[in-house]
Amino acid sequence: MRISTMITMFRRSTSCPTARPRLFFVALVSAAMLGFAAMETAHAAQLEAGAAKVDITHPKAPADDPLYVKAFVIKSGDTTAAIVTVDAVAIGEIGSIGNDYLGKVRSRVEQDLKIPPTNVMVNASHCHGIVCDDIADRTVKAIQQAAANMVPVKVGVGSGHEDRVMVNRRLKLKSGKEVDVRHAYSMPSDDEVAEVGPIDPQIGVLRLDRMDGRTLAVVYNFACHPIQGIPSGGNTADMTGFASQVIEDNLSEGTIALFVQGCGGDINPVFYKDVAHPRDGEPLGNLLGLSTLKAVRKIKTKADDRLKVRNEVIELPRANLQERIYEMETEQERLLGSLGGTSLNLKTFLPLVVKYNVSEEFPSYYADGYLQEKATGQSGLSKLDAENRRNMKAYLRNIQTMEKLTRLNTNLALLRKHQSRGFGAGKRAIDVELVCLRVGDFVLTTFPGELTVRIGLGIKKRADDKNTFVAGYTNGYIYYAPTAEQLKNVGGAQEDSDCLLAPEWQQVYEDKVAEMLKGF
Repeated sequence: MRISTMITMFRRSTSCPTARPRLFFVALVSAAMLGFAAMETAHAAQLEAGAAKVDITHPKAPADDPLYVKAFVIKSGDTTAAIVTVDAVAIGEIGSIGNDYLGKVRSRVEQDLKIPPTNVMVNASHCHGIVCDDIADRTVKAIQQAAANMVPVKVGVGSGHEDRVMVNRRLKLKSGKEVDVRHAYSMPSDDEVAEVGPIDPQIGVLRLDRMDGRTLAVVYNFACHPIQGIPSGGNTADMTGFASQVIEDNLSEGTIALFVQGCGGDINPVFYKDVAHPRDGEPLGNLLGLSTLKAVRKIKTKADDRLKVRNEVIELPRANLQERIYEMETEQERLLGSLGGTSLNLKTFLPLVVKYNVSEEFPSYYADGYLQEKATGQSGLSKLDAENRRNMKAYLRNIQTMEKLTRLNTNLALLRKHQSRGFGAGKRAIDVELVCLRVGDFVLTTFPGELTVRIGLGIKKRADDKNTFVAGYTNGYIYYAPTAEQLKNVGGAQEDSDCLLAPEWQQVYEDKVAEMLKGF
């Protein structure tokens, strides 16, 4: 019954006073029910989505596990968005994808599919694989295929847990300084290390099913550098590529799994510096894939037409690194000046280390020799031991100094590079593109740099919606984005050295994200 019909009936009932309250109540309830029904119909409107993937492995760097660009196109009413994931180190700036890539892709997608550039989101997994030269063309192809295969879908959101495959690579030392774990330089000595940082074990999952229940696509968000490699040392999509394959192999035929890199700036694969076993990302990827599958299977999808995209460009302050560069150059000179002469070289040092660790009391001969010397008032062996220990200590001090120098030199080079290109060249700020995306109950906010894990943990904790997730490495690349606290350590670790930003950036960024997410 229409509301207008009920109003007419109510007006006619005025001739019967006793019927007025009853008919008014019926009309009111009926109108409310119709309103609720209309709201439910609007809420239950169906999304349409399509997904596709295209191989982007470089032909001159073949891989056993191919690298892919994957596209997920979704539409609700007048809004269409494309979510793209690329098995590459970054979207421009570093690696084999040029700075013109994003603009080319967006321009062609707008021309061919009428999807606004602001609604095209491209995330790099940050694997260090080598992609083909025509990556832009293949990205457009993937988006076109996804758009051509769109079908009505139901959506659902959930989260998984995985804490076995990664570690925080920043180490806090007893001195209060911080260093990071990289192959570019050596580890600090064990007795210097005081504590390690946090990880984020949450896997954010968006599941999309066709109306017949078959899974169309899975979008999963997780924070970890996928840089473990494979035993052959060859080209690879690394642990996240293996994880996606596990997901696709165990769901409906044709399912596309899209990995969206989170706040993995200071998160390494576990046992990253292991020298006793070949480097192999596949076991780690299998664990991540299985944990994601466990979450996927718990998600109940439903009709939900909510699709929102909010895109803003903000200005963040650049760092002036000149004073810190000067301080590090002074420290560099001090360390160089502290290197002293020693009688030993590597050939003589290593056997002595073995002997003096096997037998601390009698390293240079059997026990009876030392006892004989003591009985006869001689001291040749004990004096030899004292001299050897002095020489080993001096040699070891030089080694540790050189290790500090390698860390300092590597990070000093990064500071000089960014100072000369940025603040030193007159650039005082940097523009960054932020995106907020909602698909049903799933909310994702993005940033074009390597956010450290504390940034992501903080945003998720403060978000009103519990299903809010954070992606770095999206729509460009501006190097690392550590916390203001971590930037007090500039020059000590890659995250705070390979960085363009002044400490004030964090508050500006987090305030803007909170504003964009409010009521979203």
